[in-house]
Amino acid sequence: MASAEDLGLIEDEVQLVLAGLREWGGPVHLTETLARAFGFAGATDFFEQSRRIRESLERGAALPPTDWRRALLATEVAFASDVVGSGVDWETTTGVPDAVALTLLRSVQRKIRH
Repeated sequence: MASAEDLGLIEDEVQLVLAGLREWGGPVHLTETLARAFGFAGATDFFEQSRRIRESLERGAALPPTDWRRALLATEVAFASDVVGSGVDWETTTGVPDAVALTLLRSVQRKIRH
């Protein structure tokens, strides 16, 4: 188990992951297959678990490695994919410019060991 602080994540990086998880409850399209590919039992489990993960991140609580990987993958797809994620609309829907998001995402990827 590791908190964002334990991993060396700065606040902007945590906010990026939170934004990535929130996108799945809004403009992006989650399928059962995609939820399973992220490591969840299905779409319902994704929404239940991602809510728990978001709440833990907001409190600064520690998460198991599996949850960090799931949150990272969901954020990567939400940011990059224009087919199932926010893609070109990321900046509009999250308020985070693409260049900033990419820099933060690369930093998060280096800090979250998978």
